[in-house]
Amino acid sequence: MNNSAATVERAAVERIVREIVRQQFAFRGPAEAPAESELVVSVSARHVHLTDRDVEALFGPGHRLTAAKPLYQDGFYAAEETVMVVGPRRRMLPQVRVLGPTRPQTQVELAFTDGISLGIDLPVRASGKIAGSPGCVLVGPAGVVELSEGVIRAERHVHMSFRDAERYGVANGDRVNLRIESDCAVVLEDLLVRADAASKLEVHIDTDEGNAANLDRATRVTLEPRRKAPCGCQPHGERA
Repeated sequence: MNNSAATVERAAVERIVREIVRQQFAFRGPAEAPAESELVVSVSARHVHLTDRDVEALFGPGHRLTAAKPLYQDGFYAAEETVMVVGPRRRMLPQVRVLGPTRPQTQVELAFTDGISLGIDLPVRASGKIAGSPGCVLVGPAGVVELSEGVIRAERHVHMSFRDAERYGVANGDRVNLRIESDCAVVLEDLLVRADAASKLEVHIDTDEGNAANLDRATRVTLEPRRKAPCGCQPHGERA
């Protein structure tokens, strides 16, 4: 086989593998999504976002993240690099995936059960809202980073373009509900809408939520308007 044919065959295999991996981590909802955009519900497993400075501290001077697999949103990827996350009393998660690209703040996103394992009381926060959150220690092959804050349980949310937001009748910062129909059907309430010019229509929930709803065997997913209290006021316990 000549080099040209081998290159074509390898590219075809890589495309097939990427598609299989993506399907394993995302459920595509059918008719309820807008015609131009297919609703994808992705389970966001535990992961870490790093600053450039912390990448070098953990993996060595001059090190840059190596993209291993593209994520559904354009420009984002799972990196080859992993770190150990260490909580109080030396409880640890040995290999937590780093996602790229790098960010202005280092942030660790865990599920509720991960927090129990580490002994950390995780606050539910929108990504980037880490002020006052717990810290941890990150261990890489070249060094250690001690975080005073930045460990959160990312609140469930939905990415969408401005066009999709218009079709759903919502705006950036609004809230919607997600109905997952399966043998363990659930309605997850108050997903944060994150709308911008470039995002694809995708819901992010964590592993606890995905497992509770048996997402792998879901037959339908739909975004629904948030329910209102009968009196017209905000539902009990809702943030202003």
